[in-house]
Amino acid sequence: MTSAADLAGLAALLADETRAGICLALLDGRAWTASELAAYAGVAPSTATGHLHRLVEGGLLVQRRQGRHRYVQLAGPSVAQLLEDLSARFEPRPARTGGLRAATASAALRRGRTCYDHLAGRLGVAVTEAMIGRGLLDNGGGFALTPAGRSWLIDLLGWDPAWPRSGRRPLVRGCLDWTERREHLGGLVGAKLCERFLGYGWVVRIGSGRAVRLTAAGRAALRDQLGIALDGEGV
Repeated sequence: MTSAADLAGLAALLADETRAGICLALLDGRAWTASELAAYAGVAPSTATGHLHRLVEGGLLVQRRQGRHRYVQLAGPSVAQLLEDLSARFEPRPARTGGLRAATASAALRRGRTCYDHLAGRLGVAVTEAMIGRGLLDNGGGFALTPAGRSWLIDLLGWDPAWPRSGRRPLVRGCLDWTERREHLGGLVGAKLCERFLGYGWVVRIGSGRAVRLTAAGRAALRDQLGIALDGEGV
């Protein structure tokens, strides 16, 4: 059983604004260096290193070395789910006044972003609701992939969800979107779709953050595959 001390320790890790900001940055699913995270958080490299050590020791992050560089990333999908679920408990804040750049970045996140390794924002919600409308997903009592959904994924991805897989990650799960207050698709299927969207250039990342932009090819693919029309600015 989880002890009160364990729960308090986890809460303490996220109680610091810099550590919380680092975790939110890593929700883009990529591995970052300590210097990149220090610049993002606006703290000295030595300060960022101290925070990263605590997050790794607490099990929220993992680190790996590649050559001379050390990278950190979220410890796995369950950590990303925890962070997104906690974020969804708060009403989205309006962009801070004081600059067009901040407002533009906030709007881009709401239109489309990655939530660790799956799509979120208006784009992720639109894809999820289209899949439900077409009978590819059943959302009665939680998300479940239908036989039609399995066939669609085989055709689209060349991947059969019925194939054996390692780990305990669910095939599909609903993830409450913190900006849209509706569910987008998470789980292994959500990750596979996001991988395909990025790999085919249907969405592209905006800068180094979590925001993604739907491309013309992506709009055509969504129209052909799911019968939905997105104008790129409305998602």
